[in-house]
Parts: sequence; C-alpha cells; structure tokens
Amino acid sequence: MADVNRGNRPLSPHLTIYRPQLNSITSILTRITGNALIVASLLIVWWFLAAATSAEYFAVANAVLTSWFGDLVMLLSIWALWYHTLAGVRHLIWDNAMMLEMEQAEGLSWIVIIGSAILTIFTIIVL
Repeated sequence: MADVNRGNRPLSPHLTIYRPQLNSITSILTRITGNALIVASLLIVWWFLAAATSAEYFAVANAVLTSWFGDLVMLLSIWALWYHTLAGVRHLIWDNAMMLEMEQAEGLSWIVIIGSAILTIFTIIVL
C-alpha cells in the first residue's frame, strides 16, 4: 500500500520553475522534425501519385508544391532533414558512451543547430 504520509520530501519541479536545457530542447526538436518529415514525405508521395494519375490532377498537386506554401514546406524539410540527421549522429555518439559530459553534450547540441543551418544554406545554393 502506498504511504500517504510522505513526510517533507520535495515535490518534482513544476514546468513554471524548470529551466529547459539545450540538450532537452534539441532532443524534443529531433522528435518534432522526424514527424514533420513524415508530413513532407506524404506531400512528395502525393505529387508522384498525381503525376502517375492524370495531367489535370498533377497540375493541382504541382500548383500546391510550387506555391509559396509548398516552397516553404520544402525549404523547412531540407532543414529538418539535416537537423534530424545530425541529431541522429549525436545520439549514435552518445550510444557509444562518448561525449556525455555536460560541456561536451552541449557542444554537440550547438553543432547540430549550427551545422543544420549551414548545411541547409549549402544545399539551397547547390540545388
């Protein structure tokens, strides 16, 4: 049976007083970018299916993907792809029990953030 008289133990920190760390934010963002890439992949599959269906349906799908909204989604998808890849490499490093000290782990987080921005710009210039 649970002890209802817990004494004077401190409670867990509440979200209003908890200060998120860079590592936790980048880890959450890794999950968000993974889900966003699924949505972008579905748009690309829709575009391919429309191309295989008919010229009229392809015109609709192509108009969506080449609009400002489609361009924005694809641009953010490029960034999300680089971010998610670099964050995956970071987790592979951590899985090998390397760079787990706080300063090194935070440095890896900055590498993921800055590296994804630089690689996104490089990809846009090359493509």
